[in-house]
Amino acid sequence: MKLKMMDRQSHAQRQTAVQQDIGSENYYQTIIRRFKRHHLATVSLAVIAVIVGAALLAPVIAPYEPNEIVGPFAEAPSREFWLGTDQVGRDVLSRLLYATRISLLVGVMATVISTVIGVVLGLVAGYFGGVADMVIMRFTDMVMSFPYILLVLVAAAIFKPGLWNIILILGFVDWPGIARLVRGNVLNLRETNFVKGNIVAGMPLKHILFSEILPNTVAPILIYGTSVLALSILDEAALSFLGQGVHPPTASLGNMLNGAQSLTVLTTQPWLWIPPGLLIVVVVMAINFIGDALRDALDPNGGR
Repeated sequence: MKLKMMDRQSHAQRQTAVQQDIGSENYYQTIIRRFKRHHLATVSLAVIAVIVGAALLAPVIAPYEPNEIVGPFAEAPSREFWLGTDQVGRDVLSRLLYATRISLLVGVMATVISTVIGVVLGLVAGYFGGVADMVIMRFTDMVMSFPYILLVLVAAAIFKPGLWNIILILGFVDWPGIARLVRGNVLNLRETNFVKGNIVAGMPLKHILFSEILPNTVAPILIYGTSVLALSILDEAALSFLGQGVHPPTASLGNMLNGAQSLTVLTTQPWLWIPPGLLIVVVVMAINFIGDALRDALDPNGGR
């Protein structure tokens, strides 16, 4: 009986200590603790860190130059060529490292461009309302009414395919969702007391938009941005696979898959398509897991 009472007391003391630790946390520590509860997201973050590190260090760790012919045509994986060689004798591992750099660059830059456009238009539409809101939102609805992949393909067909053209196309196509999200948040924040207080105090518009409203909209933007990042990487892979994206000899994950369209390659040379295909799946899934964890960690109404 005494042992049970002692166990209960120690358990109560531990709970009290935990509650005190939680109560002394700052905002960022709370976010990190909530994020760590998602084990898949924690693992995904480590995986993404390794992949990004390998991509950035590609010139250092790649065994060969990505466009250098170093071996026999379509040789199977061996000690010399860990992932084999492609149809013209280039090392697949080296090309995979450099291709990851290109695909991540496209995803990140397209996400940055679309986020900037969406945030600016959403702020203007939500804060000013009236004619500005009507014009911006009708234009947003018009862009969103087009089938997404068809719009991307048409834009890619009009402009010359290339790395920066693909970045700009994806950046200028992915913004409507962020614009609508920011507008909705601004409409709510515009009616809060702290924003009205700044208006009454005569604070500059720049201060109200970028120092008061925008910081309170960062969390949903960050969460939505992860989905845009994953979508941009998939779009680049799809466009390059169809020959409308990054063109050889520049390696990307999509155009590495482009060379594996024939049944012969699919059945007898799996080292040409499994590594880039698997890497796309892993990166996109990891980003989505991280986005889900960020959504829960940044939710102000979430549990402690």
